[in-house]
Amino acid sequence: MIKKKFVSILIINYNNANFLERSINSCINQTYKNFEILVYDDKSNDGSKLILEKYYKKKKIKFFINRSKKRNIPAIDAKNGYYELIKKSKGDIIFLLDSDDYFLKNKVYKIVKKFNTNKKTNLIQDLPLITTKSKKKIIKKNKNNLVSFWPYLAPTSCISFRKIFIKKFLKFNSNLENKYEDVWLDFRLGSYSYYIDKSFYSFNKNLTGYKSYGESKKYLFFGVNWFLRRMNSYKYIKDISKGKLNFANSFDYFATNIIFKILNVFR
Repeated sequence: MIKKKFVSILIINYNNANFLERSINSCINQTYKNFEILVYDDKSNDGSKLILEKYYKKKKIKFFINRSKKRNIPAIDAKNGYYELIKKSKGDIIFLLDSDDYFLKNKVYKIVKKFNTNKKTNLIQDLPLITTKSKKKIIKKNKNNLVSFWPYLAPTSCISFRKIFIKKFLKFNSNLENKYEDVWLDFRLGSYSYYIDKSFYSFNKNLTGYKSYGESKKYLFFGVNWFLRRMNSYKYIKDISKGKLNFANSFDYFATNIIFKILNVFR
């Protein structure tokens, strides 16, 4: 029997009406029941509202609508949505979930159990069960890229953390909120936990269903914007470590820097 910590599951949604019901139901049907679900809709215009209306009378679910101006920069809008829900959350442990993804039925139970037995761990990432456009499912294994400077960092929906951790992160990261607009929250959280807080744990279990298609065409693999974001990720790591992390001699950084400069000439 695990200690019943109160859990907050935060779902952000923008035009994912086709997947939203699956996402919410995957949380409601968890084997672990001591939770709240907070849903943030970022001005959807695709019928998401009709899906959300089905859940308005559910006691464990609260809904919030973005009343502010959207930036229309996916990384920034998603981050702002999660921040709004974090401020309203009451859980000792917080789970993040993009509305086109879903949790396997025993995910929350297994993650809470890991937090209970790993006292020095403040952030846990599980691994995604990836669904491709052809509906093929791929099991992601916990294996780092040998040429990459940073470890494998899972998608946002695979991330959970203690409330005390996010408070430290938000204070630490406050001066960087408006820099590197294309660096996603999952990378920021994972990097801070791994390099600075040293509280990172990668759980070698596939507990999150992750949709791998439909991402922004702006960041096509090995495109100019892909390399720009990768360069900004290196700059972010340099900032949070105050220059103490030396990646200048790594092959990955060298290749990223050179290729980006070449591609940038032809922009």
